[in-house]
Amino acid sequence: MSEAEQASAGDLLWVGFEGTDAPAEILDWIRERRVGGVMLFARNIKDPAQVAQLTNQLRAAAPVELPLPVAIDQEGGRVQRLRAPATEWPPMAHVGARDDVELTRAIGRAIGTELMAVGVNCNFAPCVDVHTNPKNPVIGDRAFGDNPFLVARHGVALARGLANAGVLPCGKHFPGHGDTYLDSHLALPRVDSTPERLRLVEVAPFGDLARAGVPLIMTAHVVYTAIDPAQPATLSATWLRILREELGFGGVVVSDDFEMKAIADHYGTAEAVVRAVLAGCDALLLCSKREPQVEALQALERAAGKNGELRRRIDESAARLRALRQPLARFQPIDPAAAAARFPFAAHRDLAASV
Repeated sequence: MSEAEQASAGDLLWVGFEGTDAPAEILDWIRERRVGGVMLFARNIKDPAQVAQLTNQLRAAAPVELPLPVAIDQEGGRVQRLRAPATEWPPMAHVGARDDVELTRAIGRAIGTELMAVGVNCNFAPCVDVHTNPKNPVIGDRAFGDNPFLVARHGVALARGLANAGVLPCGKHFPGHGDTYLDSHLALPRVDSTPERLRLVEVAPFGDLARAGVPLIMTAHVVYTAIDPAQPATLSATWLRILREELGFGGVVVSDDFEMKAIADHYGTAEAVVRAVLAGCDALLLCSKREPQVEALQALERAAGKNGELRRRIDESAARLRALRQPLARFQPIDPAAAAARFPFAAHRDLAASV
């Protein structure tokens, strides 16, 4: 087995950080295979030239044969980290209301083109939650609509557009965050719908994404009492078996952020990451603080030394993540000035204005 093929618990960690430069400790972890991916947020972004320079730093640290996923939330509407001079996209509810699949695909391709221009190769979109609860505090107009068939149609189209531009799309938040009364950033939501309703409404769009070959699906930190009343989907082997076996998803299962209060206040990082991997998660998001990132890595390494099943699951997930990373474009430095000169994209602004 080559060095690149040797599984490490760190291969499963996708991390964020503060500031507009890559911290030395993050670059070291990337070189040492103690980090498998990086996420960027508004706090990391100043302008296109700076983002290009930042992604150069991050991607250059990764092994040549394992290009680094650099991810972002660029959904449109209120959840888009790249702002002007990048195109500011309307909420996906407006896109869904147009119900023009080719328009949605074109938007996905345009978003992906702008991300690739600054070295970002993974987008945590589309959001395929079905917005059936008007009091939902976190989804709202992020969803394409309240009809699962419409949501599925446009989720697949946006994902295909992103992929056409060379960006990995990620459907979220499995099995559906659209009918919650609480925000999992702040609390642990519970949904009491029947199994039949969950499969027909919440789960259905994820089946379409799986059949379309979307490479990543993100889990929700939400308890669905009719299926698994004891734990949120991120930690639920029952839910992740449904995703794998019933929906046929063969890609990477990525958790939502373990620093969100739905997890941090109820389980703690060390317990949660081990439970998530045993349940079937492949990539584990720890989006800002160094302390829980170190705690997560140490917990996985410590537990894997004692638990053969966890060791097997780490190997399995690391193999999926290698398969995800290998086809990504190999690192070539981006000229920050040239990247900045590409913005704004006039045709993309016209496309956004047409919605």
